[in-house]
Amino acid sequence: MSDLALLEQELLKPSVALINDLYDIEGDIILLGVGGKMGPSMARVAKQAVDQAGIKKRIIGVSRFSDPETRAQLEADGIETYAADLLNEDHLTALPDAANVLYLAGNKFGTTGKEAFTWAMNTYLPGRVAERYKNSRFVAFSTGNVYPFTPVSSGGLSEDHPVAPVGEYGQSCLGRERVFSYFSDKYQIPMLLYRLNYAIDFKYGVLLEIAKAVNEQRAIDLNTGNVNVIWQGDANEIAIRALRHCAVPAKILNVTGPETISVKWLAEQFGLLLGKEPIFMNEVQPTALLSNASEAHRLFGYPRVTLRQMIDITVTWLQGGGQNHNKPTHFQERNGKF
Repeated sequence: MSDLALLEQELLKPSVALINDLYDIEGDIILLGVGGKMGPSMARVAKQAVDQAGIKKRIIGVSRFSDPETRAQLEADGIETYAADLLNEDHLTALPDAANVLYLAGNKFGTTGKEAFTWAMNTYLPGRVAERYKNSRFVAFSTGNVYPFTPVSSGGLSEDHPVAPVGEYGQSCLGRERVFSYFSDKYQIPMLLYRLNYAIDFKYGVLLEIAKAVNEQRAIDLNTGNVNVIWQGDANEIAIRALRHCAVPAKILNVTGPETISVKWLAEQFGLLLGKEPIFMNEVQPTALLSNASEAHRLFGYPRVTLRQMIDITVTWLQGGGQNHNKPTHFQERNGKF
């Protein structure tokens, strides 16, 4: 196994806290939309934690699986898989029951020009899934894009701040939350709405995008000059552990790291490590899309992987020729068009 593969494996191991929480999460876990950026590693850490806990619990992954290799790798790791189009009623009905649903399905990139599909995925489908799994508990992924931009000095917006999404993607995600909340109340489904902003990994994310721009001597847009990030492994664990905190009415939880991070500072740090001078364009605006995740930190502790570690990991991965998903976050976008 290569050094990069060992590094990835080490940083995606389950924590003791996750293993302990799984004793209190009764029933099987199904991940709907497991084929996306976070789903495969989330399923794997859940399976590893179950095995290390020595308990019987099925980990089930559902996706269209347009990439057959992803499905094969998940099955090799002991995860049950089902190929299904969740918008197909027959497919949805045929899925196995599970006491715990991690809902990762949704559409973001390519929203512009495919608005109808985006609303179907992000707002219509949650109602169908909630009807299908009305006897389960849900952690339903949402996004910090439901918030308005806020002054960078604010410390980020907390869960009680009024929502005001910019653009159809953010609006459709707020629709997803509202639909899930309706069915939570109607059927007394314990739920948690998981507002993530932004997960990063070896293969994608804000840090990798900035590092690649520095390395390739491309100009970095400073319009959105501040961001929040969290290591994907930490975000995965919070999602699984959040099954213990579902409630009626649905609980809202911001998930991100503790820092408000300067994009310019990040680029300069990468410049020092890569031996290259960053190139910048545009001026830093006084507002950004920022979340306050202090409630998540109270419940689950601070993320295990620190910002400095993430920076070092990103450079190691980039210089080692590690693969990347080539799926930009568009964190610079200020008009809500993805």
